[in-house]
Amino acid sequence: MLGPRGVTRARQLRPLRLWPRRPGGDGSIMASMQKRLQKELLALQNDPPPGMTLNEKSVQNSITQWIVDMEGAPGTLYEGEKFQLLFKFSSRYPFDSPQVMFTGENIPVHPHVYSNGHICLSILTEDWSPALSVQSVCLSIISMLSSCKEKRRPPDNSFYVRTCNKNPKKTKWWYHDDTC
Repeated sequence: MLGPRGVTRARQLRPLRLWPRRPGGDGSIMASMQKRLQKELLALQNDPPPGMTLNEKSVQNSITQWIVDMEGAPGTLYEGEKFQLLFKFSSRYPFDSPQVMFTGENIPVHPHVYSNGHICLSILTEDWSPALSVQSVCLSIISMLSSCKEKRRPPDNSFYVRTCNKNPKKTKWWYHDDTC
């Protein structure tokens, strides 16, 4: 290719994009998300919160959807019970909170957990911060379950489950109670 004044110059190649770009999206955000998820995945595998283990099969096909197996803490109403948490990460993670819900056959009966697995916990929506991690979310959920004094569903469970969006992040939660 000829440049100004007839000087030949080499064609510049653009670096390959490792992730597809979304319209109006930013490849650096996608790279940031991938790097952060890799780091958190290793942390969860190497040093999981008590009673939590990463379901290895869940991350084989995609790093953006994880299942964490959870066991109720000793000395609590949930001692010995087994649960599963589903984490879904958007391309904006960690700037956007993950979608987190209970899944599987056993959804805990708790005043802040709906029978469809949705969790009413402020750090999953408006109190989310990029400084939080999968481990800190897991610890908050363990703490929430461990502090429960009575197994019961939220008062509006039936109505909510019938009318809610499948994505709990689309719910406008009303945080009115810090007790169980």
